[in-house]
Amino acid sequence: MAITFFRTALIAVAFIMSGCDNGTSVSTTEKAPATVLEGKTMGTFWRASVINLDDAQVETLRQKIQAQLDGDDQLLSTWKNDSALMRFNHSRSMTPWPVSEAMADIVTESLRIGAKTQGAMDITVGPLVNLWGFGPDKQPVKTPTQEQIDAAKARTGLKHLSVINQSGSQYLQKDLPDLYVDLSTVGEGYAADHLARLMEQEGISRYLVSVGGALFSRGMNAEGQPWRVAIQKPTDKENAVQAIVDINGHGISTSGSYRNYYELDGKRISHVIDPQTGTPIQHKMVSVTVISPTALEADGWDTGLMVLGPERAKEVVREQGLAVYMIIKEGDGFKTWMSPQFETFLVNGKN
Repeated sequence: MAITFFRTALIAVAFIMSGCDNGTSVSTTEKAPATVLEGKTMGTFWRASVINLDDAQVETLRQKIQAQLDGDDQLLSTWKNDSALMRFNHSRSMTPWPVSEAMADIVTESLRIGAKTQGAMDITVGPLVNLWGFGPDKQPVKTPTQEQIDAAKARTGLKHLSVINQSGSQYLQKDLPDLYVDLSTVGEGYAADHLARLMEQEGISRYLVSVGGALFSRGMNAEGQPWRVAIQKPTDKENAVQAIVDINGHGISTSGSYRNYYELDGKRISHVIDPQTGTPIQHKMVSVTVISPTALEADGWDTGLMVLGPERAKEVVREQGLAVYMIIKEGDGFKTWMSPQFETFLVNGKN
């Protein structure tokens, strides 16, 4: 079970560092050395595979990556009482609260996806996340009562949060004094995109970066092939590959209900909370993978679609033209569904 500081990260996609043999020969002039850097952040792991990195650059780049991710953690963490996000959460003020441009951008994108998913992707769901034991609060010893659920739900709702851009400054504003924002659904995606921007600033044009289960790539891998990512089968007992995709120049993220859970009163409790019911999801969809122009978008969409369940999610996918791959429980096995947009990324013969 992957427990991060966000408690929502699922490592459901994995690097295929050297690409997959598709029968195409690669000339030796296309090959280049790959350097893999990795470390810990936000209670999970980050990784960067970089092509043509000079030996003298390795340690400097590692330090820059770690410093930047530590800064992202200090911005978004709900596990650090002094993070920028938690200072906003702790404040009961309903006047505009100054935030960084990055924070405003993350919240703006989250509110947009929240609206497109009919409120299923709700960054104000923190009180319910905490109630069910997937936030900084301890895991409950018994199932929360309906009274507790209703009380937590009363403190949630996207309509209670707004972003204000005024004279070049950004603010968040809430109209409930105890509104609690939890950016766990998009934090890893933002951090992966931020890593990609760092690569570009450093003059690196061939890389694959990940933070938890959110990834972004650019250019070709060490073999001169597009970067490829494997979607794992929905089990916490093996790392078998379900499908493989080329994601060159895109972000990818997976949300699932099969790794981050616990048992309570004889039931499996998923970390994915439905804002409408205030309870963990109960439907048959076990994972959703989304490919988007940014990892932040993919990270937000996968959570919202996961909450909606297979049929409602398919409707949104068709309406929005999203590249989505779903794995759905059926009897003793699983079935898959993908949108036409996702199929264009699929490596032939690997589904």
